[in-house]
Amino acid sequence: MNNIAIDGPAGAGKSSIAREISRRLGIIYLDTGALYRAVGLYMIKNDIDLKKIDRVVLALKNCEISIRYVEKSQKVFLCGEDISDFIRSDQVSMAASDVSAICQVREYLLDLQRDIARNHDVVMDGRDIGTVVLPDANVKIFLTASINSRAKRRFNELLEMGQDAKFEDVLKYIKQRDLQDTNRKFAPLKMADDAILVDTTNLSLEESVENVLKIIKKNGVEKNK
Repeated sequence: MNNIAIDGPAGAGKSSIAREISRRLGIIYLDTGALYRAVGLYMIKNDIDLKKIDRVVLALKNCEISIRYVEKSQKVFLCGEDISDFIRSDQVSMAASDVSAICQVREYLLDLQRDIARNHDVVMDGRDIGTVVLPDANVKIFLTASINSRAKRRFNELLEMGQDAKFEDVLKYIKQRDLQDTNRKFAPLKMADDAILVDTTNLSLEESVENVLKIIKKNGVEKNK
């Protein structure tokens, strides 16, 4: 199977780029961040204090998450409910960052991610795909961008979704998320030794996609027939 790992911090363009790469190559896209968002949403809905790790771990046994592909689009289901449109708020994002720092949560989701990669050609994006989830991926990309650029992208994304947002608040969130993701004890955000760095600060989405595609094809991964 051809597995492509795309890692990077919040707002670097991982999801948008990975989704377009999957479309052009004709392979599955797995947004792993959505899985952690699903866990975070479950804890929010059930009033679980994220600082009490033992309670979070105990709640996992009833947190049923599955991925389905509807017309080639990824849908995330939580306890049988499609929550794909309810996991993009900053509240859920921060909850996702909190639960992703818990070793048992990462282990809980690891098998699901690897099972998809074992059975399908896949583009997978996240923060530890190349280092932990798919250490033997055919191609590893690490996306980065300036913090202001990343905050602007996230801000515009929220506006497009019809959510109220202030740029200053989004910038603060990005900084906080970076701090949490890079300093967590288990599977912190970092670039794999054999990953290729792509800075998207001054690139459009199309330019970013083209750059990543060139790297992928250079490493022998072609479009599915």
